[in-house]
Amino acid sequence: MMQDHSKPNRSNKSRAPQEPFIPVRVRLPRGQESIGVITQRVGGSRMQVSCMDGKNRNCRVPGRLKRELWLREGDAVIIEPWEFDGDTRGDIIFKYTKNEAEKLKRDGLLKTSMNEF
Repeated sequence: MMQDHSKPNRSNKSRAPQEPFIPVRVRLPRGQESIGVITQRVGGSRMQVSCMDGKNRNCRVPGRLKRELWLREGDAVIIEPWEFDGDTRGDIIFKYTKNEAEKLKRDGLLKTSMNEF
């Protein structure tokens, strides 16, 4: 009996399987906190953040989060404005994942002109 050495039909394997929609829970800002997008890294754990309240702030990563948060330009974050000079400065306290940022865009909480996500 002859064995069939031809390759199996791989057309179905090349397509990625369709995953069912999984709801994403997203942390929302509380109190004075605001959502923003990192526009520029300045150095020394400081970054320029364009906030959704229309202000640009020079934000820093607090010491307790320096090793925990790895941030790049275009990342969506939650910032907490300082009590003193809060219109121009703040602390970055949370970073959204890609899926969370997409959900924020769908819900209308994150408005950006760029397609960074």
